[in-house]
Amino acid sequence: MLDQQPHVGVLDTSVIIDLTRIQRDLLPNEFAVSAITMAELAAGPHATLDAEERARRQDLLQRVEASLDPLPFDTEAARAFGRLYASVYKQGNKARGSRALDLMIAATAMSHRMPLYTRNPQDFSAIVSLVEIISV
Repeated sequence: MLDQQPHVGVLDTSVIIDLTRIQRDLLPNEFAVSAITMAELAAGPHATLDAEERARRQDLLQRVEASLDPLPFDTEAARAFGRLYASVYKQGNKARGSRALDLMIAATAMSHRMPLYTRNPQDFSAIVSLVEIISV
């Protein structure tokens, strides 16, 4: 039987946060993260007042920083973001706040011609014709 799973993909922040709880065969053989995901992870420890949760988030950030080199949000990703934003806008929505960050992560995947793996596929429903979205 042929392996249908893509060999390379970009993991959304939601996947990184839940990585230890996700069945390994749902993930690509090799994966990357966007610099935007790294920014979200860096903000995480500052977004809670609970000391235990802050420590857990800091630990996750440090482990990801030590093991992955993020894909940059560069000129190609910025162009892809424009296309994705237009798709969302065409459907009557605007990409602001966390929705804009989601689109920037998707734009990074799009600019590198990789699928995006996410725990929140509904967040990307407006762009499925432009980026392959894989729910895990």
